Amino acid sequence: MPRDKVTISKNMSRIRSKDTSIEVKLRKELWRKGYRYRKNYKKLPGSPDIAITKYKIAIFCDSEFFHGKDWEVLKARLEKGSNPDYWIKKIERNRDRDMENDKRLLFLGWTVIHFWGKDILQNTEECIRVIEETIWDECMSLYEEDEDMYVKFNF
Repeated sequence: MPRDKVTISKNMSRIRSKDTSIEVKLRKELWRKGYRYRKNYKKLPGSPDIAITKYKIAIFCDSEFFHGKDWEVLKARLEKGSNPDYWIKKIERNRDRDMENDKRLLFLGWTVIHFWGKDILQNTEECIRVIEETIWDECMSLYEEDEDMYVKFNF
């Protein structure tokens, strides 16, 4: 179904880069459960949508379209649409940038989690469970490091 340029422009102007509905939903649930975080944390590569600094966890809430979920299927759809060169190049660059930022965060000792928008909207509790398990794993690894130091230095 072809759309006129005015409609397309109006729709595109409403797309946000911060405080999207998926981010807000996940943040509200984290806050309700007592987790404190930074939003759009610019001190880290990629400015994670949610950064739980206490546990060094960077969370990204990715929209399916702009971050290329099921990329081969989406790419085939884009090739048939209007301005395919622009959209394919843009989304491929987004995907590459996501991978680059993930590597930089991992190098800095951060745990990186990506959630797709529909997963957040449809399975918020599952997303929270993943975050809580990551926090638990982080706490346990810190405990094990402390325990190792105690064994090494306590005669």
